[in-house]
Amino acid sequence: MRILEGTEPVPVFRFFEEICRIPHGSGNEAMLSDYLKEFAMQRGLHCIQDEWKNIIIVKEAAPGCEEEETMILQGHMDMVAVKEPDCDIDLTKDPLRLQVNGDLISAEGTSLGGDDGIAVACILALLDAKDIPHPSLEAVITTGEEVGMDGAVGIDLSMLKGRRMLNLDNEEEGVLLTGCAGGMRADCKLPVTWEKRSGSVLEVCVTGLQGGHSGAEIIKEGGNANCLMGRVLDALAEKTDASLISLEGGLADNAIPRQTDARIIISGEARMKGLAIIEEMEAAFRQELAVKDPDVKIVVKEEGEQTADSLRKESMGRAVSYLMAMPNGIQAMSADVEGLVETSLNLGVMRLSREHLQLTYAVRSSLESGKKAVRRKLQAVSGLAGAKMEIRGEYPGWAYRQDSPLRDKMIRVYERMYGEKPRVEAIHAGLECGLFSAKLPELDCVSYGPDMKGIHTTEEVLSISSVKRVWEYLLEVLKP
Repeated sequence: MRILEGTEPVPVFRFFEEICRIPHGSGNEAMLSDYLKEFAMQRGLHCIQDEWKNIIIVKEAAPGCEEEETMILQGHMDMVAVKEPDCDIDLTKDPLRLQVNGDLISAEGTSLGGDDGIAVACILALLDAKDIPHPSLEAVITTGEEVGMDGAVGIDLSMLKGRRMLNLDNEEEGVLLTGCAGGMRADCKLPVTWEKRSGSVLEVCVTGLQGGHSGAEIIKEGGNANCLMGRVLDALAEKTDASLISLEGGLADNAIPRQTDARIIISGEARMKGLAIIEEMEAAFRQELAVKDPDVKIVVKEEGEQTADSLRKESMGRAVSYLMAMPNGIQAMSADVEGLVETSLNLGVMRLSREHLQLTYAVRSSLESGKKAVRRKLQAVSGLAGAKMEIRGEYPGWAYRQDSPLRDKMIRVYERMYGEKPRVEAIHAGLECGLFSAKLPELDCVSYGPDMKGIHTTEEVLSISSVKRVWEYLLEVLKP
């Protein structure tokens, strides 16, 4: 049964539902990449699938449009695949369970992957169509965008003829994006040592937070579950003999963590004091986040007396101090664009293993100097703590282009269709446009897309009516 059957625009939602049936979380895009290759082969379209599983598909211009300049259509095939703790779906092999509630599409218990599945669906609908006027199309669908833009870093674009590109990785209708922040991933690893001890074991969970995309949502300054857990552990370590047995928080470096879980061991005589400290911290968090993240809570489950491996006292102290000293959140606001975050970092993933405590950050800045400053700060604090830091997935920002015929055309078409100007903006989130611009000199690029909310979370929703309007707008933009 097809949940979206008959939903307008039919071609777009037919392909979107097919995409949702193919697992395509970051690092698991092979099946979707093969599907896209088979799609092209069945239609006799020239297709390249590279070692990164990126896909390039070329379609000749529609009759009457042969003299038009080639248009590159670009999106990414991977999604941030997250699910609720009690969800029985295996996101590495099971299809998503789509739901429709009025105008909104979501997925039961998981993220939807509208970012960027709806872009891929629009591109496929255009490539499949036989009656839509369009110039020569070069579709470029990348992998690994959500984990460092790996596909865009590795892809060879030398065969492309186009020098204007429509990126379909935007989540706000009516906004033409013309610039974005650069970024990188930072893995910080603090060595730890263990000992066996006996005491009362507590399972502590910081939860109830809204989370969200670390580029788009960080300006809201909501709670970060990993950072809040760091404060809980610091308070416990300062006043009791509590030590960590396990620690795990966050699902992706570019998603603000909504939940962090820890198991601690504490002596019987300090147990009640520890429980009281946790209550005090919950009250403090509720007061601090009353407006920004009002549902924050700390859930405690007592597991009774046990003997378990836990961090040595010295190692626990260093781990907690490291957590408290490391930066997080907004570091600077833009002086040029009101309301735009200039530099930030997000402690998206935190894991305690036998060897080390690992903190993984997504760092973003519209200034290379800002990105470098955050890198040096992370290196400095890590060095003082005895931790090591590794950088991966670094990508450039996308600078605003003063002369943009594509942007000008899109503004004219929007005004004609809707009687008002679209907003032209830069964003703090990362887009692949910066990497494409570096590889294709003189690339004229604009990013656009339909309304989505809660991307990278299980609350992700996609507006049906917005997809319809964006599709109609794209068709007008492609006309001669």
